[in-house]
Amino acid sequence: MGRLVIVSNRVPASGRVPDAGGLAVGLNEALRGNVLWFGWSGETGGQSQAEPERNTYGTVEYATLDLSTEEYNRFYVGFSNGSLWPLFHFRIGLMEFRREHLEGYLAVNRRFAMALAPLLRPDDIVWVHDYHFMTFADELRRLGVRNRIGFFLHTPFVPASVFAALPRGEHLLEAMCGYDVIGFQTEPDRLGFLDCLHQLLGVEVGDGRRIFRDGRTITLLASPIGIDPDKFAQDARRTARSQEARRLRESLVGRGLILGVERLDYSKGLPQRFEGFRRLLSRFPDHRQKVSYLQIAARSRQDVNQYRALRRELDQLAGNINGRFAEFDWVPLRYMTRSLSRTTLAGFHRIARVGLVTPLRDGMNLVAKEYVAAQDPADPGVLVLSRFAGAARELDAALLVNPFDPDEIAESLHLALTMPADERVARHATLLDRVRSVTAQTWCRRMLDALQDVPNVAEQPLAVDVVP
Repeated sequence: MGRLVIVSNRVPASGRVPDAGGLAVGLNEALRGNVLWFGWSGETGGQSQAEPERNTYGTVEYATLDLSTEEYNRFYVGFSNGSLWPLFHFRIGLMEFRREHLEGYLAVNRRFAMALAPLLRPDDIVWVHDYHFMTFADELRRLGVRNRIGFFLHTPFVPASVFAALPRGEHLLEAMCGYDVIGFQTEPDRLGFLDCLHQLLGVEVGDGRRIFRDGRTITLLASPIGIDPDKFAQDARRTARSQEARRLRESLVGRGLILGVERLDYSKGLPQRFEGFRRLLSRFPDHRQKVSYLQIAARSRQDVNQYRALRRELDQLAGNINGRFAEFDWVPLRYMTRSLSRTTLAGFHRIARVGLVTPLRDGMNLVAKEYVAAQDPADPGVLVLSRFAGAARELDAALLVNPFDPDEIAESLHLALTMPADERVARHATLLDRVRSVTAQTWCRRMLDALQDVPNVAEQPLAVDVVP
């Protein structure tokens, strides 16, 4: 295989950006060879440069572009996070569309493609990530690029009845057909994309595994992302003895710990989760002063109005819960909006009696898998998981809940906190088998194998029109 070229909105370890979140975790396996990682530097302001800044660390070269303030506001804040993010999380009521934001999105995809194209070698395989770059392959094809190009969507994908709410969304669907391989987290996501192709573009989808168009083939995969569970378990065992973990354990004074770890995002169901915890204390008073709930929700996208409103709502809910139930020696809900390192969190996961992961909708949710991997198999905690997280399709031995029902969350927390040891051990063993069977390595391997199987695209036509 030639060089792997990764394209993503944020780029880790580029000299400017310290972390790219779950994407960097998932792609760790792919970074062991000759790799070029291309994307946004994380910097805004000034003029848009034509050539990327390039740095090399080990075997990985990082090439990054800045965004102008206008590009940031239109491409990133406006269309990517104001239109696509709520759309793909089934929150049409939160979607804000402006034509100039779409135009900015298309323009950034075009400019980034123009910057990457001269860096590509004939045998490079290009792997593009997430909703920021849905039209990226189309732009590369227009520049004459014939490399194998794959795309993986880390969010959910919606059926046509939802996607149709996006103005000019058909253009994005057509542009996505410039990719050779398109991967989704779950089978419903893949079927949602097929539904959009059929209902909105009139494409005959056949068996849905491959779409044939103008002499080209697009392969569609449902390939869930995973973690390195053995490495995470090792980190959890080690950091459970760290100073931070000791401080947390001592502060609990023997109480059980419910732990939630999320970004501060309206898709994560945090208000419903707080309300579920309030109802646990109200309906099951035996748990008062016997359990503490720590919610870590690192701030993100504070330029988006909905995120600022969410933070105010959570501040108020946390204050109300603690004002009602706290004692002079017990604060029931601990809520913090700054991030902690992944290794520190591994130790916290191992301490927690309950892992509370209840997004309203999520592409996968690696926190759920990390919680399972971190547990002591001889005395594990219990995972309470939203049935609308992509991970629920694999982790069905968790206590699955409807996150829109705070009473169901409360009841599941009660079951988790009172669950007998033999049931906890049995559930965890099943969950750990699932986490070990779908890892970051298997995810990378499946996507890259599919791209390797793409015929020599130098012999294929460049047309990007979808053939019904």
